[in-house]
Amino acid sequence: MSEKRTEIGELGEFGLIDRISEPFVNKQSSTKVGIGDDAAVISSGDHFTVVSTDMLIEGVHFDLSYMPLAHLGYKAVAVNVSDIAAMNAIPSQVTVSIGLSNRFSVEAVDMLYEGIRHACEAFGVDLVGGDTTSSPSGLIISVTAVGTVTKDAVTYRYGAQHHDIICVSGDLGGAYVGLQVLEREKQVFMSNPDMQPKLEDYDYVVKRQLKTEARTDIVHELKALDIQPTAMIDVSDGLASDLFHICKQSKVGVRIYEDKLPISTTTYDTAVELNFDPITCVLNGGEDYELLFTISESDADKVKNHHDITMIGFVQNEEDGRLLITKSGTTVNLKAQGWVHF
Repeated sequence: MSEKRTEIGELGEFGLIDRISEPFVNKQSSTKVGIGDDAAVISSGDHFTVVSTDMLIEGVHFDLSYMPLAHLGYKAVAVNVSDIAAMNAIPSQVTVSIGLSNRFSVEAVDMLYEGIRHACEAFGVDLVGGDTTSSPSGLIISVTAVGTVTKDAVTYRYGAQHHDIICVSGDLGGAYVGLQVLEREKQVFMSNPDMQPKLEDYDYVVKRQLKTEARTDIVHELKALDIQPTAMIDVSDGLASDLFHICKQSKVGVRIYEDKLPISTTTYDTAVELNFDPITCVLNGGEDYELLFTISESDADKVKNHHDITMIGFVQNEEDGRLLITKSGTTVNLKAQGWVHF
């Protein structure tokens, strides 16, 4: 009798991670936190070293028909640096490993690493190693980022408390809407190669998709404001999904307000043009890589007038649920419908 085969899709990404990590027990006293947060946390004398790894695979995470190689190199570094920032840490080094098929030339590799170099300069990190290998098809990029944080400043997903204020940096939904614009123009081009992409009116949302920025600046600003976030995560899978990670880890509920959710005018108008609900794009779009964090009520006045931080709701008891208050005042259960990895 053959053994039962379980499809990975039945478990999903986080079920698979739980299954992989369950048999492993940390035995090193220096391992503060392993699998389960934005980055691993390792004790290094009077501070913590934080380490995060991400992989980008052609055809899954990016499409080279509209993603320039230089932009891809920049984004590969940025998404990993964002995980370091989500621990309230400062990034310092990265390693980059790539798998290449024979369709890529030396000049193509040069373009990819030009973007990596620009990202290293932008985020103040050093490229200190990596690996290169062949790939049977497509391009694979794996980046590991390293950073440091003082032991009293490290921020996890599990520290949110009842009555804490929920905050997010920047605006949301732009990366997802930008992806829809690029996909639309790709389909137009495929049906008629003589048609040139019309992207002039969509610069902001396209840039949000193609040139990802990690919000390391927010880490510095929070420190300058003397704010220690109680919990934090970066918005990669979508606001709702990532807020649910904080809820699960912190064992809390949340209440957020639709009229407080930050969305740019361009993102809103473009979503409407494409027949998407703008608020759905904000809640479930993903890839914005803004920082989502909670702070104590006593720190609310420090950010209430901040030009790039928005208070969108508050933390409540777990049994009170995960709720969205609509513009009409209706209370609905918040749903997470962001990126599904398997």
